[in-house]
Amino acid sequence: MSEALDDAPDGPDPDAVARLSADGMWAGDRASRGLGMQLVDVGPGYATLAMEITPAMTNGHDTAHGGFIFALADSAFAFACNSRGDKAVAQHCDVTFVRPARLGDRLVATAHEVSRSGRSGIYDVNVSRGDDTIAEFRGHSRTIGGSWLDEASGP
Repeated sequence: MSEALDDAPDGPDPDAVARLSADGMWAGDRASRGLGMQLVDVGPGYATLAMEITPAMTNGHDTAHGGFIFALADSAFAFACNSRGDKAVAQHCDVTFVRPARLGDRLVATAHEVSRSGRSGIYDVNVSRGDDTIAEFRGHSRTIGGSWLDEASGP
C-alpha cells in the first residue's frame, strides 16, 4: 500500500485515500476522459470536475445538450462517492436544469457528500459556469463491495 496510507498514525490518511481512489477510477474512466473532462480536485466526500462544451455537445436549440451536463455531474458524483475507498455506483440520480450552457462554456461540477450510512450515500452536485448555476444534481450511491485501496496495493 502507498506510504501516505502507511504513515498515518490513526489509520489511512483520508486525502490519500481519496487521491488513490480517484487515480484508480480515472485510469479506467474512458467516458469522462473521452468527453474532455478534467479532474480538478478530490478529497474525502467531494470532487470537482470541469468540461468545455464543444460543437458536438450542442443541440437543436444551439445550447448544450442536457445529457452532457448530466454526464459531467454524474462523473463528479462518482468521484465523490468513491473517495473514501469503497467502490460505489449510482443507485438513483436526478437533475434540475436551471439555465442553458452554450458552445465554449467551461462548466465546473462540484460534488459533496450530504449523507453516508451503511452502504448508501447521498451527494449533491452543482454545475456552474463562473458564478451562474447551470444545473443541480442529486445522486444516491450504493457500495458494491471491493476497495480502491486493494487495487492500489497490488497483488
